[in-house]
Amino acid sequence: MRHTIFLSISLAVFWLLNSGHNTALILSLGAVSILLVLYIAHRMDVIDHEAQPLHLKFKIISYYGWLIKEIIISNWLVVKHIWLGSKTITPTMTTITVSQKSDIGKVIYANSITLTPGTVTVSLGGDQFMVHALLKESIDDLKAGEMDQRVTQLEN
Repeated sequence: MRHTIFLSISLAVFWLLNSGHNTALILSLGAVSILLVLYIAHRMDVIDHEAQPLHLKFKIISYYGWLIKEIIISNWLVVKHIWLGSKTITPTMTTITVSQKSDIGKVIYANSITLTPGTVTVSLGGDQFMVHALLKESIDDLKAGEMDQRVTQLEN
C-alpha cells in the first residue's frame, strides 16, 4: 500500500512540475491520468519494493555523493592517461565477485562501475561480473572492494 501511495504522490508532483498550469481542467485531467497509471500499474503487478526501492531513499543520497566524487576522480585519471599516450593505457578484462544479495543491489553496483569513466560492466552472472577497464589500476580499485562494500551497505 505504501508503494502505491508513494507512486501516486510522485506522479502528482511530476505532473504539477511539468504542467505549469493550475486550472481546474488541467488538475482534473492530471488526477484522471494518475488514477489511470495507478490502475494499469496495479493490474501489471509492478508496484513493489524493486520498482520503488523506498528502503534506499536516505542512504542513496550519501552514496550518490561518493559516486560523483569517484566519477570525477576516474575522469581525471582517464584524461591523464590519454594525454600521456597509448603506452600508459593497459586495457584489462577480468571477473570480479560481488557481495550483493538482491538483484537491485547487483544492478546498482554494475551501473556504478559503468558510470565510472574507463570501466564497463560487460556481463552479469550470479555473483560474478565481467568488467572491462581501460586501466589495470581501475580493476585493482574494484578488487579492493570499496564500491562493493558501499553498495552492500545500501542493501542493509
